[in-house]
Amino acid sequence: MKSLTAILIGATGATGSEVLNQLLLDANFSKVLVFSRRPIVAVHPKLEVHVVNFEEISNWSNLIQGDVLFSAVGTTLKVAGSKSNQFKIDYTFQYETAKVASENGVGVYVLVSSYGANEKSGLFYPRMKGLLDKAVQDLNFKQVHIFRPGILGRQTEKLRPLERVSIAIINRLNKLGLFLSQRPMPVALLAQKMLMVSSLISPNKTNIYSLDKIFEI
Repeated sequence: MKSLTAILIGATGATGSEVLNQLLLDANFSKVLVFSRRPIVAVHPKLEVHVVNFEEISNWSNLIQGDVLFSAVGTTLKVAGSKSNQFKIDYTFQYETAKVASENGVGVYVLVSSYGANEKSGLFYPRMKGLLDKAVQDLNFKQVHIFRPGILGRQTEKLRPLERVSIAIINRLNKLGLFLSQRPMPVALLAQKMLMVSSLISPNKTNIYSLDKIFEI
């Protein structure tokens, strides 16, 4: 049994909340540090929650200490209100946290990115995700694991109306053998795979998992 310290940002989101639940149940992790803009309802002996301002990371950077950083921050353009604000949340907050973690000696970084992430894309969202994917690979981590899932099967209460329709359509097409590369992935399964790779010793520093590779882990 290991005695690792996990660091988690994005714990209030669909994927992040599943990562948190599984970390609290995983005997390999004896401590779970959560840094969040909002309070976390969960209570557990090994859980330590810090409500922080990501725009003032220098005020709490010394607290980012551990073995594995799980990064699952994400928002929509509608919620963010503007592309610049979405970029700040999805890119800047995650990159700055990863940068500090790498400087503080955290060895492993696990990031939830997106299908189609490409820093050269002409579209804002995939370009933003691709830029982050590229930037974190240059940080001083021993291992970087980047997940690029397709449509996520969120918890029922967190599913948006359009997501419900999209998942239903994709599931029907999948049954016909179509668009299998876009099949929905339950967030609980994604979280499970993220924890699994966090303990792997890969010959490569950077490991990028497309949808098919995620299912194969």
